[in-house]
Amino acid sequence: MDGPVWVLADDRAGNVAQGLGVAEALGLPFLVKDIRYGRLGRLPNPLRGASRIGLTAESAALLTSPWPRLVIAAGRRTAPVARWIKRQSGAFLAQIMDPGPGGRDDFDLIAVPRHDGPLRASGNWLQITGAPHRVTPARLAEAAALWRPRFAGLKRPWIAAVVGGATRQRPFPAAMAAELGRRVAALAAASGGSVLVTTSRRTGAEAEAALLAALPEPCLAFRWGAGGDNPYFGFLALADILVVTGESVSMCCEACAAPAPVYVYAPPGWVVAKHARLHEELYAAGMARPLTEEGGVEPWTHPPLNAAATVAAVLRQRLSL
Repeated sequence: MDGPVWVLADDRAGNVAQGLGVAEALGLPFLVKDIRYGRLGRLPNPLRGASRIGLTAESAALLTSPWPRLVIAAGRRTAPVARWIKRQSGAFLAQIMDPGPGGRDDFDLIAVPRHDGPLRASGNWLQITGAPHRVTPARLAEAAALWRPRFAGLKRPWIAAVVGGATRQRPFPAAMAAELGRRVAALAAASGGSVLVTTSRRTGAEAEAALLAALPEPCLAFRWGAGGDNPYFGFLALADILVVTGESVSMCCEACAAPAPVYVYAPPGWVVAKHARLHEELYAAGMARPLTEEGGVEPWTHPPLNAAATVAAVLRQRLSL
């Protein structure tokens, strides 16, 4: 493969993680190009066209030869930049998620999660399950070595709860957080194990307090904003049972990359329709189950979910690597 690989990394961490996940799965050296926007970056893509319009001068200055052979990007805002790079270099453009109207045909591969909706009638579109991520066996092994001694005093099985919270469309009230806590507590009671929990910036103080009040001892809790090392990857690596809130696509997909059984907490009506479609897809594939009120524990396994590897495999084929 001639030329480097570029990953366009803008100000949306979730998009960047997806691009990096694909680049890492591809296994080739790559460069990260930081993309930052000025005032004109808010313009719709059809107005920005195939251009660097909307970029800061510093970001625009990074986009120079030697040009890449492959550009990997995610989300809509980087699409005009990727198309401009192709104009200069003829680079192969790999896009994660629909780049939006205007210039879709410039992309050589567009990887779209099934839960986002049906494919368009075009040969450059690829359907994937969930979102690409950076959770790999190597990263889990590293996290396991780091966190296993810190969890050693807790009785197994370890039931880990990864808790998100409110979104723009849906609140996460204290009553819902308490219900989640009671269901996790039921898993602990049924299994005789210990609870490990981590919250996020979206959980909120009231919901976090209600959640923690419903959890039994022994419990290891990481509170968002309290400082210290976040055990998130340790939970993924070492949990015997994983519980994840369903409002986050990335958290659901990363949990399903881990070896433990995964239970998704998503009360009816709480998540938006496309997230509900993702949950149904994960359930149908045997990668996750809904967290029910009963709290029963039944050992089961699932294949690891790794959309980044799926996209990387198609890129290797298309680029004859």
